[in-house]
Amino acid sequence: MEFRLLGTVCVDTQTGPLPLGPAKRRSLLAALLLRANTPVSVARLSDCLWDDTPPLHARTVVQGHVSRLRALLTGADAEMYGVELATLGDAYMLRVPEALLDSQRFEELLMLAREQRSPSDSVLILKEALSLWEGPALTGTYPSAPLQAAAHALEESRLTTVEQLAHAYAVLGEHHRAAAVLRAEAVAHPLRESLAAALMTALHRSGRQSEAVDCFHRTRRLLADELGIGPGRELADAYAQILRGDPEPAPDLPGRTTVGDGAGAGTPAGTGAGTPGGAPGLHAHHTDLLPRAPRGFQGRAAELAALSRAAAGEAPVCLLTGPAGVGKTALALHWARRAPAAFPDGRLFADLRGFGDTGEPTPLEVLREFLLALGVAPRRVPESAQAAAALFRSLTDRRSLLVVLDNARDSAQVRPLLPGGTDCVTLVTSRHRLDGLIASDAARPVPLDVLEPPDGTALLAGVLGEERVLAEPVAARRLAELCGGLPLALRVTAARLAGRPHRTLAGTADELADERSRLTYLDVEDTGVSAALRLTVQQLPPDAVHHFARLGHHPGSHFDPYTAAALAGSDPVVATAALERLAAAHLVSETGPGRWVLHDLVRLYARGLDPASGPDALVGVLDHCIATALAAADTAEPGGEPCFVLPEDYRRPTAVRDFTDRAEAMNWLATEREDLSLAAAAARGAGLDDRAWRIILLQWPYVVWRVRDGWVPMLELALDAAVARSDPYAESRVRNLLGWVLSEEGRTAEAEAMLEPSPGLARRAGDRLGEATALINLAIVQAEQGGLDEALEGCGQAVALAGKERDAHTEMLALQHLARMQLAAGRPQDALDSARTAFDLGPEHEEAARRVLLLTVSGEAHLALGTQREGIRLLDLAAAEAERDGYDEGAVRSLEALLRVTSGTEYVRRYEQAVRRLTDGGP
Repeated sequence: MEFRLLGTVCVDTQTGPLPLGPAKRRSLLAALLLRANTPVSVARLSDCLWDDTPPLHARTVVQGHVSRLRALLTGADAEMYGVELATLGDAYMLRVPEALLDSQRFEELLMLAREQRSPSDSVLILKEALSLWEGPALTGTYPSAPLQAAAHALEESRLTTVEQLAHAYAVLGEHHRAAAVLRAEAVAHPLRESLAAALMTALHRSGRQSEAVDCFHRTRRLLADELGIGPGRELADAYAQILRGDPEPAPDLPGRTTVGDGAGAGTPAGTGAGTPGGAPGLHAHHTDLLPRAPRGFQGRAAELAALSRAAAGEAPVCLLTGPAGVGKTALALHWARRAPAAFPDGRLFADLRGFGDTGEPTPLEVLREFLLALGVAPRRVPESAQAAAALFRSLTDRRSLLVVLDNARDSAQVRPLLPGGTDCVTLVTSRHRLDGLIASDAARPVPLDVLEPPDGTALLAGVLGEERVLAEPVAARRLAELCGGLPLALRVTAARLAGRPHRTLAGTADELADERSRLTYLDVEDTGVSAALRLTVQQLPPDAVHHFARLGHHPGSHFDPYTAAALAGSDPVVATAALERLAAAHLVSETGPGRWVLHDLVRLYARGLDPASGPDALVGVLDHCIATALAAADTAEPGGEPCFVLPEDYRRPTAVRDFTDRAEAMNWLATEREDLSLAAAAARGAGLDDRAWRIILLQWPYVVWRVRDGWVPMLELALDAAVARSDPYAESRVRNLLGWVLSEEGRTAEAEAMLEPSPGLARRAGDRLGEATALINLAIVQAEQGGLDEALEGCGQAVALAGKERDAHTEMLALQHLARMQLAAGRPQDALDSARTAFDLGPEHEEAARRVLLLTVSGEAHLALGTQREGIRLLDLAAAEAERDGYDEGAVRSLEALLRVTSGTEYVRRYEQAVRRLTDGGP
């Protein structure tokens, strides 16, 4: 058995490749293999299968694909190879020996090649590594952002390997072979300068100078036309070497060039390059004020490319923004030092200290440093900021300079420091968005987010050494995740470990896992996450700080203005303004319209600003959850009896979200499912059990709609909360829903045990409608267990109870199930009468699922009575309504009944589409 990612994603076996099926199943396999032997969350898998917000049934689709993939592997005797697709809570893990995965073997061969002393041995190993590729990586998968990024990373590794093979050939003196290896890749990747430079060098050394020069000019024109930039350092150096006719370098110093970084490289001495119009008092020299580039820089390929694109315009201002500690300065300096040849007149740098304790430099202080660096005599530097700025713009008018302005507080601080030349590039970094600079100077924003776990792990390795990280790879990845991908946190962690060589990474991860002390651990002397965040927060107005502190007590992962208002005791309008201020300071991030998140470490810092407000904030947000879920349930299922009375100390929010229709309400329940679960768990942990079971039970419309979607653990938490309060009303209500879910999952014995106490509990609480619902659910299980007579009697009692309470909704529910049981008992006319009675009780817009099920049972009753035409009409109507409303389970049920009496191709097609929607998430 062999798993392939380097080409079409597949599983090869002795009998041929496994039939993986649709692209999304292949994508799921790829996502699991890319993180082989590591748990992959359902959320991460969903991101790999859908571009935008996953559909409501995403979890069901993922479960369906996992089930089919597991069946395929089992059928291929995967266990014999040590392969297992395991379920770990809310995640899945594909256990697979590394030897069975082509991408792992590829990496192992690359490591082996690096260890070889003989270039001929390196050539053999690198050729074997490249032979594993059978086409573009991850072919056949859905083009989601995570999978495309992974495919790009794999392709980057392949191209680097091609360049290494060419270099090995060059060391052997086989330059014609190096050129042959490089040419195809250079054609396929014409903008990759390192390939073009290597090909030029190989052609030159094999005596094909004209082809080498032609390659340079072709690449130069393409860079100018496509990206608006000139050749980089590597390409320019290769061209200069060809023009000089340099001999081939010694084998032990491959690729070494003699072109320097300074001004005048490649130009005749004494030309005065860089002197703009003979400005008085100005010296011709290359200026470089850049600080030392940070060591251990990792990743950021997309952002580096974005900076290069942003810098390609005319007189561009590039704006690198992100939260404290995310690595803006490191990225700016890394990018600035990559291609010194792009800025022949020099590079200027100033730390504007917009978020420091030491005070900001004045514009005149910064401009004076710039002017002196450009060669202006001290006595010629103007004494006013306006005059100095004018002189700076004049001197840079005909220059090609890079100006890096680090840690800008606002746009006004930046504007006087902008150069005047159309060939100058200004790179500004800030914790704020600086929208004013975008508006006034067309600044091009490049937002910077946290590092992905592989890059975070690589950063640790850059400080601690690869051996130490490779010795504990799982702990290293866990450390990267606990640091939230924040480079500052990772560097502080690495600094602590570097000073303690005998300390394990696993032990450090255990310490960081404790949220109470995590921020303390991530501070070293005056450097650390808390210090960086403090400098950002102290710039905010008091109202924004108040909302920020309360957000730290949010039990969920996402929040909207209503949630923020409930936490802070404000209203949504005020909360929205505060969130905008926090977003501008990169303390919160907007993941979608009106939907925000806090980084884990930022959340811990915010929580520590006002710890005493935690209990009050929690009650506020829990009651907000109850109020909003009540509104959603009422909109999704109008006419349904409320699940409960409100707690005695319930605090109604100042404003509750309004839902315009059922679709919007159901979408909210689906989107907020995880956060509602987290809120219920937080309520349970805080002893607020009266809130916990209510928050969970209010999700019943979505539970009914997606019943086989893993609801049992959350409902069990609700049951624990109800039992803890010795509340028979709550316990009965929770048992009703949980028992029904268990029965729908096919766990009938568990369902019966769960439901048996429920009618008695409801009677004790005086809850007649709850008793009726309990009798219905118990009857469903009894019928499945073979006790049809008991089930009929129970449903009859439920009809009577609901009728006495004059609750049409519950009476319809009882009649619907009574009709189904009468049909099973061979009494189709009684079933039809019960269904008609149910229809008479409710309006045409009654709950969509119930109407579909009543139409289905009516159709089946007509078929049993011999009135086939009417039966088919009703079943067709049920299927059409289910398809229209997105009730796929109802569509499957009605179409299954139709296909028992007719084999029409249209019904077969619709049935297959409905089944596919349930399992594959699309038509």
